[in-house]
Amino acid sequence: MHPLAHTKSAFVAVDYKLQPKSSALGNLELLPTDVGDFPFMLNRNPMCSRIGLLAAAASLLAAAPALAQAETLYKLDTTCRIKGGEPQSCVVEAVNEGNATLYRHRIGKKVETIRVTDSPVRMSLWVENKKSWKNLDSAAARFSTNTICFNGRDLCVINPNYLNSVKEDRPDATEGRDLIKVQFGADGRIDLTCYDDGCKGVGK
Repeated sequence: MHPLAHTKSAFVAVDYKLQPKSSALGNLELLPTDVGDFPFMLNRNPMCSRIGLLAAAASLLAAAPALAQAETLYKLDTTCRIKGGEPQSCVVEAVNEGNATLYRHRIGKKVETIRVTDSPVRMSLWVENKKSWKNLDSAAARFSTNTICFNGRDLCVINPNYLNSVKEDRPDATEGRDLIKVQFGADGRIDLTCYDDGCKGVGK
């Protein structure tokens, strides 16, 4: 997917309380373990703006995920998995902060934060014990199950808000697609993007 241009605008915080059906717990198993390269995480409007992953390069600023001057886009009650473990209830909070969107995944007492920065775009994970951001190696999404996974199966989450915004923002690129993978280079830039059958054999 080609890089997209994005504009900033003010939004009213939206509180989504979407509880996945019990059958959704199995959806997290439908993404392959090997994750390559995919473009859909930049969307600020919870319905159609910046909540998707973009196949584009981005700059990364090493700063803690603070709440100062932040704007909550939505909160979502859903299901997450960590490192291929059992599905767990979790809360996803999407927050606008400067030129970035933070996606905080609260799983019990644990918080996993994914950051997507603008101009250009780069995805990273907050490493708490090092107090720094680390570029993601890979990400993948399956539209049929509303599931997104980061760094293989290190973190998987059911997030329909996120993927619905991707389809609305890029209907031509996502029409007829189900699986999208993205693989990032050491510098955080996109090395490879693939779709559906083209992703066979892609990944670690």
